Amino acid sequence: MPAAPQLPEWPRRLPFWRRLRYGTPIVVVSGLPRSGTSMMMRMLEAGGVPLVVDGVRDADVSNPKGYFEFEPVKDLAAARGEAPWLAGARGRAVKIIAFLLTWLPEHYNYQVIFMHRDLDEVLASQRQMLERRGEDAPVDRESGTRASYEGHLGQVERFLERRRCFSTLRVSYRETVASPGVTAVRVAAFLGRPLDIAAMTRAVDAELYRHRA
Repeated sequence: MPAAPQLPEWPRRLPFWRRLRYGTPIVVVSGLPRSGTSMMMRMLEAGGVPLVVDGVRDADVSNPKGYFEFEPVKDLAAARGEAPWLAGARGRAVKIIAFLLTWLPEHYNYQVIFMHRDLDEVLASQRQMLERRGEDAPVDRESGTRASYEGHLGQVERFLERRRCFSTLRVSYRETVASPGVTAVRVAAFLGRPLDIAAMTRAVDAELYRHRA
């Protein structure tokens, strides 16, 4: 089993001048599909952070507590980052998968909570989701998918580090399930706002951790 990634304790923060010029940051919850982004959105909601969601995608057996998605996010690439809704997202949290982060325009500030999960667990969870939908999930493609994910995560890490509009906190899915209170404290400190730590802690349901490497 590959070793879990070593996540830095302290995030890179937004420069003060950017906050003055571009205003309140947009909170972005990101990561690969099935990496714990919905769990983090649920924690933020419980903690008191307003969300950007539309409820178009209903909860199901794969995500029984909801997906917390906003459909216009999917159009970021096609619109080349021209998204009028971003202006109203300042101070709120929105879920944007890692593949779309590079389309966010740089005239906003972003506080990115990036979820990390063991890739074997991610692939197993994705495979089961496809099977539930009656879609094929060929095992022989998973090695290629894993390599693609590894390469993409490296690209995203470099992208976030090089753009001044991003401040990033890396969060381990496994560690959050094991110690949700610790993650809640880290997130509140990163966002720099008072959050309901106890409610955030209660929002994590360990029984939903169904694919363990």
